[in-house]
Amino acid sequence: MVTSRLALSAAAALAAALLLTGCAWSPGGQSPESSATPDDGGTTAPVSSDDVEAAWLDDGRMFAIVTWGSSTCIPVVDEITAEGQNVAVSLIDAPSADGAEQACTADLAPRASVGAFPEGVDPTKDVEFTVTMGDVTDDVDLDGNAALTGVPGDTTEFAPSAGWFDDEGIVLLTWGSSTCPPMVEGVEEQAGGATVTFTTQDGVCTMDMAGRATVIGLSDDDAADDDADRDDGEFTLTLVGDNLDGTVSVIRG
Repeated sequence: MVTSRLALSAAAALAAALLLTGCAWSPGGQSPESSATPDDGGTTAPVSSDDVEAAWLDDGRMFAIVTWGSSTCIPVVDEITAEGQNVAVSLIDAPSADGAEQACTADLAPRASVGAFPEGVDPTKDVEFTVTMGDVTDDVDLDGNAALTGVPGDTTEFAPSAGWFDDEGIVLLTWGSSTCPPMVEGVEEQAGGATVTFTTQDGVCTMDMAGRATVIGLSDDDAADDDADRDDGEFTLTLVGDNLDGTVSVIRG
């Protein structure tokens, strides 16, 4: 068994900063209806065990686990273990700055928790995740991708990457200040891709280098004829604004 904790090496220490997740979710142009009801005055919010998804990131060196729950209380990866292509991931509530219990909003949104694959996992082959958070355990499969050339256990190249977690959802991973995660201003779809515009942030940002995961929702796959590219061809995100300008091919799993 290979065990990976996000704070054990120089590369993993950087991966440990993968705690900030932005959500820009509007499939079909509408936000999902909330069915979460926080207990005890809004201190907790449930996670739906029926909606766990996974996505490839960083050319196969990293992954995202997507769960549904409060957008302000995003789980973080605690421990990762691997036996061949079977990967166990434990998620925990993110600690607050002062150590107090966090207050969670009562919305229901997809949240991406990002981690690094342990050495020995082959991204060209199927991966089966067992995801545990508290008393909830669920399984999710991620199809291998022969185009992935990253080697789990190697240091990231700190380049933006993105992966599908379902037909209408993408996790985008960017690198920068942990205190200034990207804020999506708008998503405009076109044949073979989408343009994601980010709000330029003028505040003071820390000088660390952290991975920031942003969940991006697209329109209903049946709503546009051009969306066949999502299944059969390359889908490219064009990033605009907030010093993120560039293009990213979305990895299929």
